[in-house]
Amino acid sequence: MKKMKKGQTMVEYIIIVALIAISLIGVFTFVSRAIGRKGAGVAGALSDQEGESAKQAVENITEDTIKSLGED
Repeated sequence: MKKMKKGQTMVEYIIIVALIAISLIGVFTFVSRAIGRKGAGVAGALSDQEGESAKQAVENITEDTIKSLGED
């Protein structure tokens, strides 16, 4: 009877460890997708800001260039 009890206990521990591992995989998958979406949002916001800065720089350069051409 003792040998059967030891084997049964070992199987129970294996099942518990497997359930914990499956749960952790699910949690990590969910968290990594959420982080990926947030990262994509941040990258999009930064690229929009950089695009606006570039547009303003081009507009300023164009105005300055036109002004300097008129002075010559």
